[in-house]
Amino acid sequence: MPLRTFLFAPANHARRVEKAFTLGADAVILDLEDAVAVAEKPAARAKAIEALQSPRRCLGYVRVNAMDTPFCYGDLLAVVQAGLDGIILPKVETAEGLLTADWLVSQLERERGLAAGSVDIVPILETARAVTTVDAIMKAGSRIRRVAFGAGDYSLDLGVTWSRDERECQHARDVIVTASRGHGLEAPLDSAYARLDDAEGLLASARGAAAVGYQGKMCIHPDQVEPVNAMFTPAAEEVAFARRVVAAFAEAEAQGSSAFRIDGKFIDYPILFRARRVLEVIEQLESRRAAIY
Repeated sequence: MPLRTFLFAPANHARRVEKAFTLGADAVILDLEDAVAVAEKPAARAKAIEALQSPRRCLGYVRVNAMDTPFCYGDLLAVVQAGLDGIILPKVETAEGLLTADWLVSQLERERGLAAGSVDIVPILETARAVTTVDAIMKAGSRIRRVAFGAGDYSLDLGVTWSRDERECQHARDVIVTASRGHGLEAPLDSAYARLDDAEGLLASARGAAAVGYQGKMCIHPDQVEPVNAMFTPAAEEVAFARRVVAAFAEAEAQGSSAFRIDGKFIDYPILFRARRVLEVIEQLESRRAAIY
């Protein structure tokens, strides 16, 4: 099932959390890390799991603090409960760090009667070290199904300016999406876009991520959800073309052919497989919409 939008909400702000679950995001991330002051972190844990155990229309994740902080252990101990769909694990740099978190979550699942492996872990790769060790992280044998890229901390780590066109992040994006495919993971999630007053920049960022193989994007403001959802949803004309390709290919194969043209475009098996993938995404999104409403 494609996950186009992961919307952050500070776990210690009940009204913002409640609203976040109504905005059409595919998943909401209740944040215990950057959005919560140190003094409020312990209390925010209970608020996060209370929110996740309430009725909602989308997946519910918690971003815990990084493994090398004094808060991560307590975060995991508190939030791995019924109602939690997954953990967003920031600043993952090594396979060892990921496996430690995986092991702890596994023990908590067992102790609390949760199905083994039911809690997803999404590591955020947001440093140069993470990008250079990405193969080791992805083949570590953990429960991860997808990873995410964090442009803000990545730019900070490199000592470069996070520019509007994000050119300084392109290498990392390419490495992460290629490694994800090579290791059999789902397409990754792209970084949030920090310029809240730049709608065109957000669209350009989402368009660029989709073009190189990302399945969705993290969002830090409710206004980002709708345009990002749209950017990662196949357009009507793309769906119509995909249907024409599938139908025409079936007819051509029945006549012993596997290559032909539509609107002057040469059509062969790679184009067919792409068309089938587009239709599969649309079917999954329509199925999710029907289940929610």
